[in-house]
Amino acid sequence: MNKAELIDAIAAESGLTKVDAKKALDAFVKSTSNALQAGDRVALVGFGSFSVSTRAARTGRNPQTGQELKIAAKKVVRFKAGAELSSAV
Repeated sequence: MNKAELIDAIAAESGLTKVDAKKALDAFVKSTSNALQAGDRVALVGFGSFSVSTRAARTGRNPQTGQELKIAAKKVVRFKAGAELSSAV
């Protein structure tokens, strides 16, 4: 499902217009992004939670040459599915 299909599904499920559904989805994405950038955790009961974790620096290997290279540490977004979502899937 892409963004346009998600907007259509939100509009059909909620009775909103597609324009309002797009505004709602964009607001959700922006709010979630801002919270994660601030280091907060976003939890949606029954759906799941988004959080930021730090991936440690490590040594990797170039598969073409076999040469070792250093991979820098970075922050990554994690999603953990809630119980209801897990059981539904």
